[in-house]
Amino acid sequence: MPKKEASDVNGFGERLATFRKARGFTQKKLSSEIGVSRRMIAYYEGETRHPPTTILPRLAQALGVSVDDLLNVHGRRDTPNRSMSSRLHRKLQELEQLGTREKRQALRLLSQFIAREYLKRQT
Repeated sequence: MPKKEASDVNGFGERLATFRKARGFTQKKLSSEIGVSRRMIAYYEGETRHPPTTILPRLAQALGVSVDDLLNVHGRRDTPNRSMSSRLHRKLQELEQLGTREKRQALRLLSQFIAREYLKRQT
């Protein structure tokens, strides 16, 4: 049976649970990430159709998605960074906060590393 995409499910709670599981979070881990109780995460996943706007940005950041993705604003069927590990995604978010020069240096280093690995695989 194919896995559900987060945007394939109807309600906010189902999408939240799908994103959470895709990122490898338990309800407890996600709750500690955003500063709410585990019971609140369970409630948001199961019983509410209207998520509290005060925690949407924190949920989105912890899960590595946009608030629009959580709310399925655009009804998109593809989810960004679906296959990306949550650790890598967090590091990329941190990289995004750096200055232009630092970003360029990091990207140059990353490009060199990828090229080296690609050459190793070719031999």
